[in-house]
Amino acid sequence: MGGRLATDLVEVSHDPECLDDGGFWAVTTTFENEFTAAKFATVTDAPFPSTPWAPLQGSWSSSFSADQYVAYVERIRNSVAQGWVYQVNACRQLTHHDQGQSLRGLFSQILRNNPAPWASYLEIPGTMIASASPELFLSRNGSTVKTSPIKGTQPTNSQEFGAKDKAENVMIVDLMRNDLGQICKSGTVEVPRFLSSEEHPGLQHLVSDVQGQLLDDISWSDILNSLSPPGSVSGAPKSSATQIIADNETPRGPYCGALGWVQGDQADLSVAIRIFWKDSHLNFGTGAGITWGSDARAEWEETQLKAKRLISIAGGDLQ
Repeated sequence: MGGRLATDLVEVSHDPECLDDGGFWAVTTTFENEFTAAKFATVTDAPFPSTPWAPLQGSWSSSFSADQYVAYVERIRNSVAQGWVYQVNACRQLTHHDQGQSLRGLFSQILRNNPAPWASYLEIPGTMIASASPELFLSRNGSTVKTSPIKGTQPTNSQEFGAKDKAENVMIVDLMRNDLGQICKSGTVEVPRFLSSEEHPGLQHLVSDVQGQLLDDISWSDILNSLSPPGSVSGAPKSSATQIIADNETPRGPYCGALGWVQGDQADLSVAIRIFWKDSHLNFGTGAGITWGSDARAEWEETQLKAKRLISIAGGDLQ
C-alpha cells in the first residue's frame, strides 16, 4: 500500500478506536460500513514480491444482465423525477469460479499492466483484496485531510467531458464538502482543484479535490463514521442513495468501501473500486453514476468499459 510492504501480522480488530494507538494498520471497510483493521509489526519500502498468475479460463457472470441493469437505471431516473434523489451510483458484481489461486499473482500483474495511484494488496485471515483503485477516499497529514472524488469516465483521448459528467462531479463535490464539514473546523473546507481531467490506463477521469482542517481531538471513529460510505460510490443525498442501493443490489462488501493504511495522524485510504476480492469465489465490481440525464444503455457500456481492461488482465470472458 503506497509503496509500503507490511508483514508480520500482530492483530486484527473490528473497532475503529484501535487506529488511535499510533501503530501501522491496514484498513478495509465494506460499503455497508463494516470495519476491519490489521496491525503489522514490520513495515518497509521493499517492492511487492512478484508472484506468477495463471490467467483465468471460462466466463464471468454478472449480478445484472444488460437488460436488468438498464431497468435499474430507469428506476433510479424515476426516483430522481420524483425528487427522492439527485444521483445514485449503480453497481453490479462480476463473479468467476476461479481455480483457487492467491491474488498475489494477480496483483503482480496489476502493478505491471495497470499501474494505479492507489493500488493496494491486502491478505489477512478471511480477507484477500487486490486493488487497482484510481480514487483517493481520504488522505491525512496531521490535521489536514483531503478527498478526491471521481465523477466522469470516458476512454482515453476522448473529447472534453460532457455536461452530465460535470454535473455529477459538482453534486459529489458538494456532498463531500458537507461530509468534511462535519469533522473539520468551520471555514476551512475548500476545493483547491475542480473538474480536472486525469489520465489513467485506458481511461480519463474527471476529478476534484476537497480538503479541510480537522477539529481538535477528533477520533478515527468519528472520521470514518462521518465519511462512510464514500460519496462518489453512493450518491446524493447519501441517505436516499444508499437506500435505493440496498433495495436493488446485493451487499457490496469490500467493493466501494475504503482500503488503505493508517498510522497515527497519517493515512492514505482509497475508494475500493477496480478491486478483485475473494470469498467463496473471485469477484470484481463495476458501476456508473446515474442522474436524470443518464442514457441507460450508455451507463451499461460505461460499466463494461471500467471492467474490460482489468478483466483482460485476470483472464476469463466478460459477457
